[in-house]
Amino acid sequence: MQTTNRLLMVRPVRFAFNEETAANNAFQHKSESMQATLQIQQEAVREFDAYVGLLRENGVIVDVLQDTEEPFTPDSIFPNNCFSTHIGQEHILVLYPMFACNRRKERDKLLKMVDMMKYDRVVDLTSWEQKQCFLEGTGSLVLDREHRIAYACTSPRTSEVVLKEWAAQLDYRYLLFDSVDEKGIAVYHTNVLMHVGTGMAVVCLESILDLQQRESLVRSLTDHGKEIVPITYEQMNHFAGNMLEVRSSHGEKILVMSKTARESLTEEQLLRMQKYVRIISPDIHVIESAGGGSARCMMAELF
Repeated sequence: MQTTNRLLMVRPVRFAFNEETAANNAFQHKSESMQATLQIQQEAVREFDAYVGLLRENGVIVDVLQDTEEPFTPDSIFPNNCFSTHIGQEHILVLYPMFACNRRKERDKLLKMVDMMKYDRVVDLTSWEQKQCFLEGTGSLVLDREHRIAYACTSPRTSEVVLKEWAAQLDYRYLLFDSVDEKGIAVYHTNVLMHVGTGMAVVCLESILDLQQRESLVRSLTDHGKEIVPITYEQMNHFAGNMLEVRSSHGEKILVMSKTARESLTEEQLLRMQKYVRIISPDIHVIESAGGGSARCMMAELF
């Protein structure tokens, strides 16, 4: 099954610019004043609550966890990087090695809130942190769950050696490629540049400079029944690749993207997407600016 109707989201308590992740996340923007930091937290909570309300109004089940003051975890609002769940013959929980030390604290905090007894198997990849090798959940991995293919772009946060183990443990194939921004810097997470749903895929193809890699990605997506909707660098920079298809409790397919992302897309692109899904678009511009992540990053899928 490609989509779920149940999500986990984490309500922030000390959301802020994360110095540790800014080294390779070009989407983050720092505010210098303490007053601005406090305002960012207040606005982030307001945006978060409205986002959760919008999902619930559209028939999506959302489990909300309240973050805690300590330890300080400024990126806890993005739980999809810490873990993923998978269901088939077994119910599997995967734990991921994180680039930033304070994001490891975030993962450990989450684990205290999750009932690990619900899962038949836990795949714990966190020991790779000792070797400075990382794989940040469904930030690093964009999954075609139906066909058991993982798409990933190389970056300081996505190591092929960890990806190989992940694929072997979950019986997936993977397609690894290089993706860069306009300055030639590696895109930090795959889910910034692409999305895969049941009927279509959104990809910033121009960020994949190696034409053979680009062709392989296009062929894999089309061979598995996905209509490709290309986006530009400018649209990627407005988080137009950072979206997730979910289901309502009635089985309706819903595509979640931010207001920023939707406003960057053309009418023709939106019409192509709407052949497959209904689109909803929360306004989360403060979270996007300070955190460098968008709508998809805030949703951890529960299967």
